[in-house]
Amino acid sequence: MKFGVVIFPGSNCDQDMIYVLKNILKQDVVELWHKDTDLQGSDFVVLPGGFSYGDYLRSGAIARFSPIMESVIAFAAKGGCVLGVCNGFQILCEAGLLPGALLHNNNQKFICKNVFIKSQDKNTLLTQTIPQEKALKIPIAHGEGRYYADTDTLKKLNANGQILFRYCDENGVVNEVANPNGAIENIAGVCNEGKNVFGMMPHPERAADTELNNTDGLYLFKSIIAMVTA
Repeated sequence: MKFGVVIFPGSNCDQDMIYVLKNILKQDVVELWHKDTDLQGSDFVVLPGGFSYGDYLRSGAIARFSPIMESVIAFAAKGGCVLGVCNGFQILCEAGLLPGALLHNNNQKFICKNVFIKSQDKNTLLTQTIPQEKALKIPIAHGEGRYYADTDTLKKLNANGQILFRYCDENGVVNEVANPNGAIENIAGVCNEGKNVFGMMPHPERAADTELNNTDGLYLFKSIIAMVTA
């Protein structure tokens, strides 16, 4: 399986993502520069975290117009699978590939810490093999991670099974205390209606190595690989 990892000026989690996919999961990985338009035969495209273009205007607002995004949008329109993590999630929302928006954290501060999330729907590539009641410990690192969508959009997300993850406590209980940034309905990740474009604020690539004493992020990657290669 070939993963394409898009690199923007300001990306800072690209090499982490590449390391996990290539060295730990033994997948074929290509780097996709933001000025290019060729996805190099990627089966799955990943937009990593970071501060693309310095997060000027809004996070992801400038990266959305990078030449590579024309190809990513076309790829997704044909059913190709795309995952955006943190800044990548913000870019996908700016590009209209995912519903909703990522706003400033409710405390107006950058937050970097481990949180717990729980999968909400098993009918996606990202979550199908994850135990639904398991609380995954995954780190966050963002200043604009508060997911927001209007009432009608939220109804559609819930009805269509498009909510991937919600913030929860270590026991899997979804509550206000476990919400690190004020995200509406504790939402930590969503997908599009076609369930081929995924976005999440927590960083699974930072929880996928025994050297870090946390491998909960591997549940997501192994789910992708298992379902795509099945």
